[in-house]
Amino acid sequence: MLRSKTVFLALLLVLSAALGAAAQVLTPTKLSSALSQPAAKVGEEIDLIVNATIDDKWHLYATDFDPDLGPTAFTFTFTKSPAYELVGKPKSINSKKKFDDVFKGDITYFEKTGQIRQRIRVLQPGALTVQAAVEYQTCTDIDGRCIPGEETLKFGPLTVSGTAAPATTPSKTPQAGAPTGAVVAPGAPPTSAVVPSSNDSATTASAAVTTPPATTLGTEPASDQATVAPTVPTPTVTQDADPGKDGLLAFAFGAFLFGLGALITPCVFPLIPMTVSFFTSGSDSRPRGILKATVYGLSIIFIYVVVGLLVTVLLGADGLNLISTHWLPNLIFFVVFVAFGLSFLGLFEITLPHGMVNKIDAQADKGGWGGVFFMALTLVLVSFSCTGPIVATILTMAAQGQRLTPIIGMLGFSLAFALPFTLFAIFPAWLKSLPRSGGWLNTVKVVLGFVELMLALKFLSMADLAYHWNLLPRDIYLVLWIALSGLLGFYLLGRFKLSHDSDLPHLSVGRLLMAVLAFSFMTYLIPGLFGAPLPLLAGYLPPQTSRDFTLAATGLPTTAAVAAPNTLCETPRYAEFLELPHGLQGYFDLEQAKRCARAQNKPIFIDFTGHACVNCRKMEATVWSNPQVLKRLREDYVVVALYVDDKADLPTTEHYTSKHDGKLKTTLGKKNADLQLTGFNVNAQPFYVLLDPNAPADLQHTLATPIAYEPDAEAFVRFLDAGLASYRQQAQPVATR
Repeated sequence: MLRSKTVFLALLLVLSAALGAAAQVLTPTKLSSALSQPAAKVGEEIDLIVNATIDDKWHLYATDFDPDLGPTAFTFTFTKSPAYELVGKPKSINSKKKFDDVFKGDITYFEKTGQIRQRIRVLQPGALTVQAAVEYQTCTDIDGRCIPGEETLKFGPLTVSGTAAPATTPSKTPQAGAPTGAVVAPGAPPTSAVVPSSNDSATTASAAVTTPPATTLGTEPASDQATVAPTVPTPTVTQDADPGKDGLLAFAFGAFLFGLGALITPCVFPLIPMTVSFFTSGSDSRPRGILKATVYGLSIIFIYVVVGLLVTVLLGADGLNLISTHWLPNLIFFVVFVAFGLSFLGLFEITLPHGMVNKIDAQADKGGWGGVFFMALTLVLVSFSCTGPIVATILTMAAQGQRLTPIIGMLGFSLAFALPFTLFAIFPAWLKSLPRSGGWLNTVKVVLGFVELMLALKFLSMADLAYHWNLLPRDIYLVLWIALSGLLGFYLLGRFKLSHDSDLPHLSVGRLLMAVLAFSFMTYLIPGLFGAPLPLLAGYLPPQTSRDFTLAATGLPTTAAVAAPNTLCETPRYAEFLELPHGLQGYFDLEQAKRCARAQNKPIFIDFTGHACVNCRKMEATVWSNPQVLKRLREDYVVVALYVDDKADLPTTEHYTSKHDGKLKTTLGKKNADLQLTGFNVNAQPFYVLLDPNAPADLQHTLATPIAYEPDAEAFVRFLDAGLASYRQQAQPVATR
């Protein structure tokens, strides 16, 4: 009886392991193809449409960001054909955009649903079917896994009528056959009629072409049915992806806070009681005075929103994208922000031409409802020397986002800016509670000046990184911020005065608290000089690619300082552009690692990783850096990092066709992704394998159960120790023979 129970439990364990292995193949993104119209004439342009359905909590990277950042952008490679030519580059429809702290740059992505369009021009009559190979990547922020995908999509057949036309000049129009996936501004309006292609089966990602979907722990089972198009093409209406309402609301709230800050500047604060008294005195009745004050406030909002609208219309989506990425606008913004900062510090005054202001003020003196509007316009112009830099800051930040952000930013700013004038007109008794004007207003202006100078460095840094000038590396950037925040702290303590400052007989509690914040910020920055990542400021600092200051230079212990001498058996392939963290030495090619491991009689530590893998970087930063983990990796294992998303081309002699999906593997990333999938039926990273170098080439003979993301350093140590013990146990009989 006991024996039968043991056999039964063993069978259960084997079955559970098999199910668990199958469940590792994830297909979070399902793609389908469509045409924007079922028929066209020769010379006409149509859209090839890729619709994506993305699992909850996952995101698909779009086309419109710098592919060199790290994540794999959605890329097409079209089959060459004289029947059509490409027009422009792929466009992601309403993709979301954010700054990624890991990759130190702006990325775009889809959640839940997404759509990418490629326009073509048809050149020959007949039935046209376009074929394209696509590559993409889907990741989740829940546990950091990233899944690479590649498929072949077919668009059509498209009925083309007319007579053949010559193709346009290749220099102007991309030809079919080249990979496309360039940076373009999102948000192009989609064509409403979408005709599904006759082959519109949602071909799954290459990581699961031959494997039926299965459930994993804590997830819902994926559908095992491909999305089959109807026999008769039926037009449907596309739905754009969510444009990111949460981001717009957060930006609007930030702009609102900027508006409140503008109210306590020397150019604006004294005008509040003067303006309010105009509406609460005179021959107008109280209700009419309140109505005029409301119109006054709405006029302020209208003026600023028009400014935001003009920025959007004049620049457009491409212009906003240019501002956020090109070196020249960023260099101009740097100069402008330095000028604004020095103006706030009192070096000079920025004002609009007096003639223009006087003409607007004369219109306000005429009275009536038109006069109320021109009063609001006069306030906007008179306060420009203080509000101009703040408005410019908001519009510059808006240029990093969507086309609506300049309008939303100006709406939030103007709402806060106009609110006091209206409220104090309705409740004039509140004016008594306002503090009196005085030297504290200039203090606010000086604080804003220091902030403007610190923000200016961000724009210089972006231009510096774009052209590799190396004028502002991370250390110099931090030194300047430390100096500016320190000077601000000493200024608030009254240790020095500027030209427009009043005498400071005593230190107020508010001023003291602001000084504490300035010195606290300065103290937080200092460890960054010695390699601290400073995650709270990741979006504003240059990447940690080089540092003049290191812990090693100070004599303090650091993982890089205790790196072992060179123990490699041969020069690693791909070491010119790939490296291991913490001074570790190892390989990026499995066969090299195997040869060295056999020579040194060590097991292999395989790190299936990716440039776009967030949790891979977290593991390296928090777990691999543990002294016990690092010691074992350095001394007990031969380490090999296999990047599954690297685009480096393999030598032609190393190209091969995968037994798993039947596709030709031509890049380092595709080879490594295929190794992981065929060897372990897993397509997510990070994934760690301990391998006996003398085991068969099928990778199935592991020394311990492979693990994925494991933030517990002690558990990772136990994993490494278990693999080492298993290797030594297997090697013992060989040694005693």
